[in-house]
Amino acid sequence: MLDQYILKDGKKMRYGYTTGSCAAAASKAATIMALTKEKVDFIRIDTPKGWKLDIEVKEYHIEGNYATCSVEKDGGDDPDNTHGILISASVQITDEAKIEIKGGIGVGVVTKPGLAISPGNPAINPVPLSMIKKEVSEILPKGKGAIITISVPRGEEIAKKTFNPKLGILGGISILGTSGIVVPMSEEAFKESLALEIKMIAQEGIEKLILVPGNYGRDMAVDYYKFDKRYIVKTSNFIGYMLEQCAEHGIKKVCMIGHIGKFVKLAGGIFHTHSKIADARIEILAANLALLGAPITIIESLFECVTTEAAIEIIKEKGYEKVFETLGEKAEKRCESRVYDQLEVGIIMFSMDKKILGVGPRGRKMLEEFKNA
Repeated sequence: MLDQYILKDGKKMRYGYTTGSCAAAASKAATIMALTKEKVDFIRIDTPKGWKLDIEVKEYHIEGNYATCSVEKDGGDDPDNTHGILISASVQITDEAKIEIKGGIGVGVVTKPGLAISPGNPAINPVPLSMIKKEVSEILPKGKGAIITISVPRGEEIAKKTFNPKLGILGGISILGTSGIVVPMSEEAFKESLALEIKMIAQEGIEKLILVPGNYGRDMAVDYYKFDKRYIVKTSNFIGYMLEQCAEHGIKKVCMIGHIGKFVKLAGGIFHTHSKIADARIEILAANLALLGAPITIIESLFECVTTEAAIEIIKEKGYEKVFETLGEKAEKRCESRVYDQLEVGIIMFSMDKKILGVGPRGRKMLEEFKNA
């Protein structure tokens, strides 16, 4: 159990750890057991957040150059469908110096394009894959490799309570996590903590900010555009609320950098971007393509897509990239209207492979202003 807490609404709430951390821990423990033939009770791993986790091994089996073990998913005090389930790793030591990672029972298989993982592969996202490889490579002797199979015994059952079936991920859950840590928060408490950051920045006399929905947007702002981190604030899904907070605290200009899956919603006037609240991504894309004169066959093909990434490929293939610029400009106008033109808002949208798709006219102007700040 992770003994780290955060105070929200006067309540002490415990952090948890992701399915990705569980998979990495189970893989490392099973590798050690396969090599030493001895049981491991606890295993320590690193996380992208920078925290070290000590995770208990719940079940294990050792046979020859093969071992399997399970750890328990701990969602902390955050509502989480996967809390308490076992995540297992089976490791076979090989004489070939490479690490191969497979999906077993209860790990979903990607069947449609547009996700971070290509169709036909297990739904183990890039960060967990990197975590598993890092932890196991540190244990393997020189010249040795490992075949690792991640399994989730209750994965198929749990997946029915997630969006996986709608995304074309079949047969189980996804192994997820970008930081390795689950942050426990109520929605209101989360919003308040985000708004507090704007208030503190405004008190320093800063009048222009970069808003990003999450880690991907932040990475684009820092790594691609080389923006100063002190100007960057996360919005999560509460984009309308955060724009209002910017206006309330005297911010004058906001440059927003995010994935098109979030920002296409802004072009349609949707300012809480969680899919449970509203999801009209394909409808907004389709309507704007129709206005550009796209034929009905292209419009129809979009409605077969389960992600915006899949839709992007169709749009590019058919030569209608102009729609991204159109969406950027409409998103800017919608955002400014949301706060009664008290803010100047620029939009920059990118795809999952970190390629810039659409930049609104204000966003284009702000790029130079923020770089010179």
